[in-house]
Amino acid sequence: MPQFIDFSRIQVKGGDGGAGCMSFRREAHVPKGGPDGGDGGNGGSVILEADENVSTLLDYRFKHHFSAERGTHGQGSRKHGKDGKDLVLKVPVGTVVKSMNKEGTQAKDIIGDLAVPGARIVVGPGGMGGMGNTHFVSSTRRAPAFAQKGEPARAHWIELELKLLADAALIGMPSVGKSSLIARMSSAKPKIADYPFTTLVPQLGVVAAGGDSFVVADIPGLIEGASEGKGLGHDFLRHIERSAVLVHVVDVSDVLPEEALENFSVINNELAAHNPQLARRPKIVVANKIDAGDAQLTSLAVAALQEAAAQKGLPFFAVSAVTGEGIKALELGIGEAVKKARATDGAAAKAKTEFDAAYTLKKKRDEKKLTIERLNATTWRVSGEALERAVLMCDWENEEGIAFFEKQLERMHANEDFEAAGIQVGDEIRVLDYAFTFKL
Repeated sequence: MPQFIDFSRIQVKGGDGGAGCMSFRREAHVPKGGPDGGDGGNGGSVILEADENVSTLLDYRFKHHFSAERGTHGQGSRKHGKDGKDLVLKVPVGTVVKSMNKEGTQAKDIIGDLAVPGARIVVGPGGMGGMGNTHFVSSTRRAPAFAQKGEPARAHWIELELKLLADAALIGMPSVGKSSLIARMSSAKPKIADYPFTTLVPQLGVVAAGGDSFVVADIPGLIEGASEGKGLGHDFLRHIERSAVLVHVVDVSDVLPEEALENFSVINNELAAHNPQLARRPKIVVANKIDAGDAQLTSLAVAALQEAAAQKGLPFFAVSAVTGEGIKALELGIGEAVKKARATDGAAAKAKTEFDAAYTLKKKRDEKKLTIERLNATTWRVSGEALERAVLMCDWENEEGIAFFEKQLERMHANEDFEAAGIQVGDEIRVLDYAFTFKL
């Protein structure tokens, strides 16, 4: 049986851009051939794609570094370099992608939510190819003897977190019979035994009821303190977040009414503590194991639980996963609740088949924005995406290339930012691993 892996951290890197070519035409009887250097190819990108045929993040448990193909260099005769191939990584539908700090130790922001099959997100952009010297011809520069370097792609860490996309989630304390219920209602074959924490990973099953079908998930048993991580609580609770309907299963066999109510209350409190929206999610209350234990005691527990559900305005079903009593009514009840949740565009998570096709990306930051830090009286550290790209693609061993870089600073209005920050002519400006003197 394949392992269920629902969390991974990987490092991704697009391909480096190819360098542009500095070349001039070499033809017989053409003593002054013009520039004809081709552009470098763009590097390939690392792309995540949601695939229905992938059910776990197991592929990323042991391999953590992924790189796309680099672009090739440009050549003479205006021959452009070939773009690098994209690297497409398949992930399960329902994978949330988060950015991480430089060390790859802490998640930061959500950058993508691959909630529908075929959804894609570029997590490792390829570097731009450098321009050949044909691009730098001007009225004052008829024979540019320089070209751009390719842009190096940057490696960074991302976090992958799988959250199951089920219409309904069976929740409750350990050993309340959730696995038996999903086995009775669907063709799922979970491991079943009469001891706590038999189910260690979520199980999915498809249930047909009243001409419709829905996906139900058996979430491993929660305990008090689950919202704080006790009993792998965080690992289990994440899979509840996207379920449209929560089916709260309570064991009523051989328990006092107050015990049944206490177990019911504990799970509700843990859901609210983990995510306040879960407290408002559509719920169904199920009293399971009505066939077991002392009949009179079980009856009292069922009555107490039914009254508690009624006070909260929640549907209630009394069932036996072993004998099948009440199961058909429960299936129809869940089906109706799922249908209603599908039609409601509110806080409840949408069903798998109709989950919002759009996934959210953080807005791209302003490339021209600069961050300027004073290191000492005459030395400054400057960072900014557009500036860093220009620095990396500049040929610092070529005077014409450096002159073109200085023109780029003017077009970016970077010099104005430098002056506004207090940088004086002659001060040293450091960008990445490069340093240059500020001059106007």
